[in-house]
Amino acid sequence: MTETTALRTAPLRARAEIDLAALRANVRTLRALAPGAALMAVVKSDAYGHGAVRCARAAVEAGAQWLGTATPEEALVLRAAGVDGVRIMCWLWTPGGPWREAIEADLDVSVSGMWALREVTEAARQAGAPARVQLKADTGLGRNGCQPGEDWAELVREALRAEADGLIRITGLWSHFACADEPGHPSIAAQLSLFREMVAHAETQGVRPEVRHIANSPATLTLPDSHFDLVRTGIATYGISPSPELGSPADFGLRPVMTLSASLALVKHVPGGHGVSYGHRYTTPGETTLGLVPLGYADGIPRHASGAGPVLVGGKWRTVAGRIAMDQFVVDLGGDEPEPGAEAVLFGPGDRGEPTAEDWAQAAGTIAYEIVTRIGTRVPRVYRDGSL
Repeated sequence: MTETTALRTAPLRARAEIDLAALRANVRTLRALAPGAALMAVVKSDAYGHGAVRCARAAVEAGAQWLGTATPEEALVLRAAGVDGVRIMCWLWTPGGPWREAIEADLDVSVSGMWALREVTEAARQAGAPARVQLKADTGLGRNGCQPGEDWAELVREALRAEADGLIRITGLWSHFACADEPGHPSIAAQLSLFREMVAHAETQGVRPEVRHIANSPATLTLPDSHFDLVRTGIATYGISPSPELGSPADFGLRPVMTLSASLALVKHVPGGHGVSYGHRYTTPGETTLGLVPLGYADGIPRHASGAGPVLVGGKWRTVAGRIAMDQFVVDLGGDEPEPGAEAVLFGPGDRGEPTAEDWAQAAGTIAYEIVTRIGTRVPRVYRDGSL
């Protein structure tokens, strides 16, 4: 019996069911939206909470030519799990990071400044093998990346010198949008223009990158001029729209991959005027039944959704009654009497009328990225691996 089968047949307090067939279909859809570019499936933060190793393998099976992680440690976990034969890029480095291990694991590493270039070239000397390096340009996001002007000119110049010495290979030039999820924002055109200028400077100096890339999920969906040689799809890979303003997942032919559910731990009758959960922010308006959902903010259920988070129980939408606690919250069942163990669906694709991750994002005043990414390790991931 596989681990997945065991989890699916054993009683569970809660589960996050991961539909790998939907993930594969999403990758195929995204590839079709950028037919002239390779696709990088971003699996950082444990694949946005979906499980990095399983999702990475499924994405590659569907045609993703690259995988992306934030930290080198995340990328090294993939290699240790046997995810080979695919390019993996990692971009969030701090001084003293595992440069040599990354080189030996055949990773592409991002460099945004001279300190990082010095560290990776020294690691290449120690490893006796060249590092694959991608130079990141800050075109306006203001986070990681090298500033335009003399800083960029110096980084390009010194990277070319290291390449001539056989210490690195410059495999890519890249950047990241600040506002691609806000259609028409003036920064989009400004960043694209500056990226082209910075790429042109590097290529004029002799850089011959394998890939140039700036498009994230929203740009992949809506900005074909930004696709260049590679698109990086993060949240869209998991069937979630990067912004409600851009459209729903269905508008782009995407399907949410995660369904989060739990088994009711208790159903009980209470009189009217009964306080519910900490602080009694909710009091029953009359005689009713309460259902106890054994998930809380320790599992990643946002406390900010107290009194607002939607849950499907018995085919009806319920709302979190009172505060979400560390391990549990309550829904008012309005007199209905499901048995303990009945399913409570917090979010999923919406096919059965259940809420979506976007519904929870609206309830918590956040974005759907955070809803799925924060689901914690106490919630087992249960994988469906069929074909759509």
